[in-house]
Formats: sequence, structure tokens, C-alpha cells
Amino acid sequence: MSTPTVTAVIPLGRKRILVAFATGEAKLFNVSPYMKGSWYGKLAGEEYFRRVQPSGRTVVWPDGQDIAPHELYESGIALICTQNSGHIKN
Repeated sequence: MSTPTVTAVIPLGRKRILVAFATGEAKLFNVSPYMKGSWYGKLAGEEYFRRVQPSGRTVVWPDGQDIAPHELYESGIALICTQNSGHIKN
């Protein structure tokens, strides 16, 4: 199964991101385990971390750091939205 397109991403505290998918699903993803080495370590900076953007089936930061689409989708914690809570907008 291919992963759905990311429609929006919101950076949250504690190095987590809220990701909205074209399927209507929203997932909470912890980026902390990926912040190793000099390149991915840039994500530890709060200002840089907040510059995350959706990019096709994943999310990306300005210097090209990204998360594998299957990791983002399969390891994210599904959130349940009730009633007409609206859409996540970036």
C-alpha cells in the first residue's frame, strides 16, 4: 500500500509534528529519535524545527531533511477528531 499525500504539518513542542493526510487522517509523530548526526541534528534547533513543510507523501525541512513516508504514516499515532473539528491548515 502506498502512503497518502501529506496535506499539512504543524510543528509542536517536544519535537513532535502533527501531520494531516489526504485521507482525512491526522497523526502525531515524534521526530526526536531522528535527530542524530550533524545533518539531522539541525532539527534540534527550535527555530529550524518549526520550518517543516509538507512535500508530497512526507515532510521536509529547508536543508532537505525528511522522514521516510512509510515511517511517518505507519509510526505516527492516529488522532481521532470528533464532530466537525475542521481541517488542519498550514
